[in-house]
Amino acid sequence: MTTNFEFLRKIDKNLFTIISEAEYLYRDEYFEQCMVQTRRFAENICKNVLGNKRTTEKTFDDMLATLKDNITGEDQEKEFIDDLYFLKKNGNISAHSNKVKQDGIIALECLQRAFEAAISYCVYFSNANSKILNLQYDIDLLVTGEKSKQSLADKYKSAKRINDNPQNTTKRKNNNRKNQERQFYQMKTKKKSVSKPIFWYLVAFFSFVSIVLLILIIIFV
Repeated sequence: MTTNFEFLRKIDKNLFTIISEAEYLYRDEYFEQCMVQTRRFAENICKNVLGNKRTTEKTFDDMLATLKDNITGEDQEKEFIDDLYFLKKNGNISAHSNKVKQDGIIALECLQRAFEAAISYCVYFSNANSKILNLQYDIDLLVTGEKSKQSLADKYKSAKRINDNPQNTTKRKNNNRKNQERQFYQMKTKKKSVSKPIFWYLVAFFSFVSIVLLILIIIFV
């Protein structure tokens, strides 16, 4: 079955076998074992890169320390070592954990980091064709075992086409308008009815009586 690491098959069959097994484990949802396998992959890459420079180092930590001391400071070297440290750390956690977490997200990142480390190993340490640097990790291939028919550019264009579709734009506008109307309706408050107080009716009545009495007094006095 095809894997993301096909480019590694002709360069180092042993490394290819190790990391291919990690992808199979992930596909079967054995995430903990997948992370342990990527750690094994990273340790073997580290041994290969050190080569004759490896002397008394017995542990993965020792080898990483020696490798770190021998780099020239290039960005790709720093990223390569950072990937190896990441794989070692998460592989150790998975190997010594008392509980099975089944963390597919971290396992996926381990595979992606292993992919980047494999590319660096092939190009910068094994003199492979630099075209390998253009490869990208295919999650569809990881999950289904089949290459994605669409490139990342095609996927982007498809998503953009859907987003720019006038019908979809109209639907979004209608939905926004409905939401605004709903919010406006919810914000309405009932007006209180204003009633004239009885006091003012009494004032008017007594005022009228007073005027009538005053007129009568003036007439008859």
